[in-house]
Amino acid sequence: MKNHILNRSEGKNSTTGWAQPVGLIAFDADDTLWDNQGHFEAVEKAYCRLLSPYGTAEQVSAALFETETANMPLLGYGCKAFTLSLIENAVSFSKGQITAQRLLEVEQLGKSLLTLPATPLPGVVDTLRALRQSGRFRLVVFTKGELLDQQNKVIHSGLREFFDDVIVVSDKTRHEYQRLCDMFDTDVSRLLMVGNSFKSDIAPVLQLGGYAVHIPFDKVWQHEVVEEYEHPRLKRLQSISELPSLLAI
Repeated sequence: MKNHILNRSEGKNSTTGWAQPVGLIAFDADDTLWDNQGHFEAVEKAYCRLLSPYGTAEQVSAALFETETANMPLLGYGCKAFTLSLIENAVSFSKGQITAQRLLEVEQLGKSLLTLPATPLPGVVDTLRALRQSGRFRLVVFTKGELLDQQNKVIHSGLREFFDDVIVVSDKTRHEYQRLCDMFDTDVSRLLMVGNSFKSDIAPVLQLGGYAVHIPFDKVWQHEVVEEYEHPRLKRLQSISELPSLLAI
């Protein structure tokens, strides 16, 4: 792909100070552009109620976390992987006593996550519009999970028009971030990643020499909990609405 990233460094349109060289902005999807974790937590609560004859909600959740963790190297992330873990854990936690009807209800709980509305979080639409209209950046969704599920959420959100591409990977490793930059024929030093997960969205980019904006969400997936730190190329925002001002738009 040819490099069409604009690099304006003069006048009021320049990205002054902190992230002056940025030309490619990548956005995480779940819990950055729309709420995702809240829906997963609601499903897990309903799941714990279904398995209440076999243990407490705390016990069910702890067992589910262990099952998910064990399955991730094989199944990865996303609704389908989560649903398989729900079913597997239901059988093992109940010691095989759960009925076929209950297992069907567990399956339906997991499948309900595939039809989420993906309603943009406050400030997302206005922020993306401002960045797009500035003409200074290429914008891309860079998210992990299942391809079809994430593509559908972008479409349902109504945000597709703001992005040059939607890229879904199995995990956000440093290698995948480098591949993202290669796709857009840009150096990683010109990449800005915007996301809610320090582990997946922030740390790998900083390690490669890029810029990162951390916008914490009010709910954190247990698998994404990691020790955080400060960095010269890192900014923390309370809301995505602060991003245009940070970039001097």
